[in-house]
Amino acid sequence: MWPSFSLNRPLVWLGIIALGVMVWLPLLLLRLAALVVVIMALLDVARRIYQEHCHRRLSEKALELSEDGVMICDARNRIVSVNAAFTRITGFQHQEVLGRDPSILSSGLHDHAFYERYWESLNTTGRWEGEIWNRRKRGEHYPEWLRVQTYMSRRGRVEHYIALFTDISRHKARGQDLKRVGFEDPLTGLPNRRRLHDLLTSRLQHLRAGEGLDLALIDIDGFKAVNDGLGVDGGDRLLARFGQRLSTIAPQATVGRLGGDEFMLIRTTTFDDHEKWISGLREHLSEPFEYNDHSLRLGFSIGSCRVPEDGNDSGLLFQRLESALYSAKHHGRSHDQRFQPSLEVKGDRQLTLVNDLRRALIQGDQLELHYQTQHRLADNSLVGMEALLRWRHPEHGMISPSDFIPLAERHGLMTALGSWVIEQAVAQQAKWLARNESCVPVWVNISVLQLIQGDLESRIAASLAQHGVPTRLLGLELTESVLLDERAGDISPRLNALRDNGHPIAIDDFGTGYSSLAYLKHLPVDKLKLDRMFIHALPGDSGDAAIVKAVLAMARGLKLEVIAEGVETIAQRDHLTADGCQLCQGFLFSRPEAASSIEVRYPVAL
Repeated sequence: MWPSFSLNRPLVWLGIIALGVMVWLPLLLLRLAALVVVIMALLDVARRIYQEHCHRRLSEKALELSEDGVMICDARNRIVSVNAAFTRITGFQHQEVLGRDPSILSSGLHDHAFYERYWESLNTTGRWEGEIWNRRKRGEHYPEWLRVQTYMSRRGRVEHYIALFTDISRHKARGQDLKRVGFEDPLTGLPNRRRLHDLLTSRLQHLRAGEGLDLALIDIDGFKAVNDGLGVDGGDRLLARFGQRLSTIAPQATVGRLGGDEFMLIRTTTFDDHEKWISGLREHLSEPFEYNDHSLRLGFSIGSCRVPEDGNDSGLLFQRLESALYSAKHHGRSHDQRFQPSLEVKGDRQLTLVNDLRRALIQGDQLELHYQTQHRLADNSLVGMEALLRWRHPEHGMISPSDFIPLAERHGLMTALGSWVIEQAVAQQAKWLARNESCVPVWVNISVLQLIQGDLESRIAASLAQHGVPTRLLGLELTESVLLDERAGDISPRLNALRDNGHPIAIDDFGTGYSSLAYLKHLPVDKLKLDRMFIHALPGDSGDAAIVKAVLAMARGLKLEVIAEGVETIAQRDHLTADGCQLCQGFLFSRPEAASSIEVRYPVAL
């Protein structure tokens, strides 16, 4: 770092020469000149010594400030100097180690062969670097990264060993924390999905003859409602206690949390008692949880499988567990289902269908919009149309929306489908508007996922602007479940904004969800669509007739229009007319048809 100290300088040599000849010079003036040279040489030597002293002090200060420990040993491997970081790391003071062998720091964790390799490298290459475990003064072992280098004399002999070391115990601990985060669920302390996958793979590889594995995937039913009731912190504590109970009731099993409210158990067994084991889990988990002086009973669904009967590959077993759990939840709450090959066939078919739907969205030539007309009962005039999505599969023909819409929701395709419907409906409305300025509104259904995404309004506005369609000609239908779904947040301001822009808004399938008269007072709604389940048995069913009459009376009081869905017979139409219903939609008037067929049937209106 500093220039090497040396007195081998021209001025010094001149001073030495002047000092030697000064007494022999005949003239006083020459002697004085030689004396000046000597003085200058002495000043230069003094300046050089002072600089060297300053450099040494700076170097010592730098070593004192260093976070790395420094230890210097002589040729006999005795400590001659250490810095302050050495004391901070090891706990030994300078006086305690001076003249002692560095082996006083040895942890005893390394064998004789390790030190043989250490000295061999130091003697042959002059340096050694690596991780080593040493011992602090108070006896604690710690890891350090050590770099040692020999200092040789000009004759090639070892004069000193210089060691620089860093305490890496914190880095080690941080590495352990990162490893723990990577393999451990932070909420419950249980193995996470990645760790469970590794454990299952290991168990499969080390199964002995006669052994099997019982696997269970447990999902808490309706946990969102429980979490909303207890709050986020309360829900987290309940999940932690659920994991603790699982570990208690299945001590021989590995318990882990996959995420959310899903837990997994892996049990090695020599008994063929899979069903009995699942029943035992259900019995113990059905006992109430005590929370804030209240008893909570949780419902849960279980999907299970067994090795080797249901497979012996960890990835395949995870997939089959999820298929079994999905089947259990499909049958309602508090069910358990062991994997069956038929579930895998169904799952494969659904996966194929999802991939085909993605391809259909990209290509755009398999999806179609059909339109079902809406009429005024007084004169059968056309007042609107509902746009309904249809999928014409190249191999399977027309696929029912009840088959592919749930798949789209589950696999994240609903927003793309909804955007496609809006774009196509607006484009078709623009064509009809070019032919007839007084064409009727087209209604599209809005899913909760479109609201959650947050850019529904901008998508609608962009599409209307692109095709030049007024907002009044695009109606928006939302189901009761969408209005009350907390994931979408408070949608009242958003609906107000859409309605202020001119969009008519309707509640679809009214009466089938969590009907609440309170939200009807505050939401900006223009129309209620009375579900077909109340129309189907009219006029013979007195219960349905009473419900229809009550809804119509309520709507009149709130100044809302009502449109009856699923009107198929003249008797149903007449009954609705007598009760005061003004609008209807159903097979009595038309089935959902392509736009070209609608144009043929209603050439004047479109």
